[in-house]
Amino acid sequence: MEVPAAPATNGNENKGLKTLISLYSSCLWNRVVGFVPSSDSNFLGKIPIYFRGRSRKRRACLPLPLPSNSLQYSPVTTEASRVCDVLHDILEHIFSNLHNIQKNMQFWQSRAEGSNAQKVKFMVLERGPQAFIEGTIQLIHGCVAEGSSIKNICLSASAHISERIAILTNLRCSLATFLAEVYMEIDRFGEELLRDPENSLPSLLIRINGLFFKLEASVGHLHAMRQCDSSVEGSYSVPLLFEKLPEINQEGSQWTDCEIRDAINLVYQNLEKLDSYLSYIVAKHRKPRKVTQYWIRYTCGVVGLSVCSMWLIGHSRLMGSPDIDNWLREARDSTIGFFSDHVEQPLLSIRDELFETFRKRHRGMMDLEEVQLTSNSLHRMLLAFSEQTKGQKFPENAPDQEMLEIVMARYEKELTHPITNLLNGELARAMLIQVQKLKLDIETAMLELNQILRANEINFAILAALPAFFLSLVLIMVVRAWFKQDTRAEGRGRIARLQRRLLVVEVEKKIMQYRTFVDQGMEKDAQCVYGLLLYSLDRLYHAVERHAKATGEWQWLSQDIIDLGKPSLQTEHKLRVTARLERVYDCLLPSLKRQ
Repeated sequence: MEVPAAPATNGNENKGLKTLISLYSSCLWNRVVGFVPSSDSNFLGKIPIYFRGRSRKRRACLPLPLPSNSLQYSPVTTEASRVCDVLHDILEHIFSNLHNIQKNMQFWQSRAEGSNAQKVKFMVLERGPQAFIEGTIQLIHGCVAEGSSIKNICLSASAHISERIAILTNLRCSLATFLAEVYMEIDRFGEELLRDPENSLPSLLIRINGLFFKLEASVGHLHAMRQCDSSVEGSYSVPLLFEKLPEINQEGSQWTDCEIRDAINLVYQNLEKLDSYLSYIVAKHRKPRKVTQYWIRYTCGVVGLSVCSMWLIGHSRLMGSPDIDNWLREARDSTIGFFSDHVEQPLLSIRDELFETFRKRHRGMMDLEEVQLTSNSLHRMLLAFSEQTKGQKFPENAPDQEMLEIVMARYEKELTHPITNLLNGELARAMLIQVQKLKLDIETAMLELNQILRANEINFAILAALPAFFLSLVLIMVVRAWFKQDTRAEGRGRIARLQRRLLVVEVEKKIMQYRTFVDQGMEKDAQCVYGLLLYSLDRLYHAVERHAKATGEWQWLSQDIIDLGKPSLQTEHKLRVTARLERVYDCLLPSLKRQ
């Protein structure tokens, strides 16, 4: 009878433990709230627990269209900042979903603009192994049956691509319209939100809730667009259904804390539903993953890696072979030898040359003195020979060239009777003087050669280090290219700068399109274009932030971007701002190679 009592006891203990944990958690939360300073109203309590629990790092996106003199409302810090957080989250969710849709739509548009051969390649080779097998069978069947199999694949590819473009285009237009309407409502309520958030927030929440239902109606027709022979796998999820704002005193001057908290919770619930729905629809029409597109390359890489691994295992210690050890030893010795011959020794030679300059200069002076001794000896020999031959006194500073001519003239005369003059004449003495002159010439040439070699010792050492230098340069270029391979607008380099300038061009085109649709009375299309304009401004804002902060331009550049998104600003003024963006700010100027 005692056995069934144990589970009941454990259940009571667990229940008591949960109650105790809940009690302590409530006490701890009340203590934390008690330390937070609040204004006259309990507006902090209006912020939902749902919102506190999902706090995350916010992405830098286009700021809210608040008045430029919003600093004068800074004393209302808590209330105004919380309202801005709610609105910022709404815009951030919309921008994020628009970006996801835009990326996939650009992929399908690029495929639609391709040739028939590119479409066949995509349908057969870039959609995975199953599509490869089906496409190959279809091609073989068409060849055997003498049918137009390639034409059928092209038609199938066009239908496959156009269906996805149509769905994504409608999604983008609906979401852009929703973004434009929300942004305009925030712009209209902006000053009131900062001055009196408690009274203006309910009205804004009512309008935003109505915009959610307009979005629901515009997105709901996607189910009707689905064709019977659609290439999209699976069926669509349940239609998008937003939560409706409860029937409360919408005409009253002020809501209660509970009503505001429920309304804000409802906004976040609708955002979550929108994210889930768009994620599902976009996933059905998204571009193939990288692994799917390049599955043939990855397969060949895996096969090659497997073969290479088996070959390495066959030459490793696991199979009793010392080949890999020998190769590693040879590679190590070669690396050490290369480092010693082309890095260490040249650097040591350069160091020795730089630090032993004065010692080598001293040694060079001694060599010059030896040459000077030989020159003085030759001068005395020429002077004595000339005085004896001519029978007159020559000055001490007589030029050697003049006396050498006397020696050569006597030498030529003595050669007429070489044997007699060799024994009794001046022939032997003239020959010895010429030997002394030859010695002086050789020493002078050796001195000049020595000076040339000493002057080029650093050059020879640098020449020996050139292989290592070029190898290091190549490695640096490879690493630099790897770091700058990010060609997005946020990156560095010429391509990223070009992407940022193209964003400005896109903004300018959207401004002109918006003005055209407004003039023609096409309000729906104008709102869609205005939403896409805000999306382009958000991308531009995110792309230039880091670069503009580095150059000190961010304060003015950010304000210009915000001005471009203001609905009340005239089109002519916006076009002047876009021209200033391309002409003034460093992060948007053309690269030096393009100037």
